[in-house]
Amino acid sequence: MKCDKKDLLLYAVTDRSWLNGETLYSQVEKALEGGATFVQLREKHLDHDAFLQEAKEIKDLCAKYQVPFVLDDDVELALEVGADGVHVGQSDMEAGDVRAKLGEDKIVGVSAQTVEQALLAQERGADYLGVGAVFPTSSKDDAVEVDHEMVKAICEAVDIPVIAIGGITKDNVQELSGCGLCGIAVISAIFAKPDIKKATEELKAATEKMVKAC
Repeated sequence: MKCDKKDLLLYAVTDRSWLNGETLYSQVEKALEGGATFVQLREKHLDHDAFLQEAKEIKDLCAKYQVPFVLDDDVELALEVGADGVHVGQSDMEAGDVRAKLGEDKIVGVSAQTVEQALLAQERGADYLGVGAVFPTSSKDDAVEVDHEMVKAICEAVDIPVIAIGGITKDNVQELSGCGLCGIAVISAIFAKPDIKKATEELKAATEKMVKAC
């Protein structure tokens, strides 16, 4: 599966910090019911077998909703589970190596903070870029803030789709209008909310408005 620009409108990144006794599966299902268009499974602390089992279940769930499913960083596990692809950061495996391992038919997403990084990722076979953090965020301790002028410069420099990540909410997403983005990636704006489905619906509507203004 290759990703289409429209698949990147509302990209949900999982985080088990807000499970509160619920399963990650049920939270992801609520996000999909609310209209999430892409899912990235992000796990930093699960052992291999537990991660593999969870990845298989959530991959099948995403397939039911016809939504692309990628893993954060773990190329080997993505191959093992048959995920649609992988998202890698600047300190992870280089995009060209990821592409070589996964093959041409899988999705490769790359985080970028500069035009130079963005162009290199595109050249090495990335399908889309995640740019940020565009607002202050608590989800990543080492997140570097990227100003909106830089986001716009990256969007203008590359031909592949670009999404913004980092601290985005339904209240500030309009501030990204005019940057050239095709969507946003969020964690807490969906998964930290008491009503995940409703939060996803509201955020999707706000994001559609922002993208139209791009």
